[in-house]
Amino acid sequence: MEKKSSIFTATHGVMTAEVGVISGELELRSTCDDDGTLTLAITYVGAEEWYTLPGGDYLLHDLRDHEVVHRLLTAVLERS
Repeated sequence: MEKKSSIFTATHGVMTAEVGVISGELELRSTCDDDGTLTLAITYVGAEEWYTLPGGDYLLHDLRDHEVVHRLLTAVLERS
């Protein structure tokens, strides 16, 4: 299992499944299991509670794509 984490500022907010939109200084964590299953979570920087991004199951067909997908998601969420 591989975990990646990035901190960014979302001025317009990011939708979560549990609490709706959160904004400000956030941290994105993506976890990729050996079978390619990708799990996405987001939190306020320094907070303990993590939230999930809406959507279905995420599956990478090539585990090497994890880094690229993580960077793309961080960039998109930051621009939201």
